[in-house]
Amino acid sequence: MKFVRARRVHGNCRAPGSAKLAFAMALALGLGGCIGYDGTVVHGYQLNSKTAEQVKIGSSAEQILVLLGSPTTTSTVGGAAWYYVSQVTDRSLGFMPPRVTDQRVFAVYFTKEKKVERVANYGMEDGKVVDFVSRTTPTAGAESTFLKGMFLNLMHF
Repeated sequence: MKFVRARRVHGNCRAPGSAKLAFAMALALGLGGCIGYDGTVVHGYQLNSKTAEQVKIGSSAEQILVLLGSPTTTSTVGGAAWYYVSQVTDRSLGFMPPRVTDQRVFAVYFTKEKKVERVANYGMEDGKVVDFVSRTTPTAGAESTFLKGMFLNLMHF
């Protein structure tokens, strides 16, 4: 009897220590992904300052296409402007939402003969932050709720 009682007391002392160790290891593994996270991400076109200096007034659209590549977007009316958009976001921890730290729009404006008329380099101070992915879809019409839909269906029954 003494042997069984001593064995049970000794066994109970080890269980909480191993549970604490397992919990500490699980916590360390979970937080290990957050430590050393470099949350700075560049989205879009990465403009080199030397390349931007090579864009000259009077250059053809083909020369700009070879120099800068395909634009991020063009103007919708007439295609008289090409826009190269970049955005830098930063998040301090992996699970935090990203914060826009820099946004640049390099615009090349063309004449009707497709020659460079002027060049502009817009930053965050020149406008508002562009939301590349808003994850919302605008819909026409009124908002419909679950209860309103139920009552309308009951009235049709």
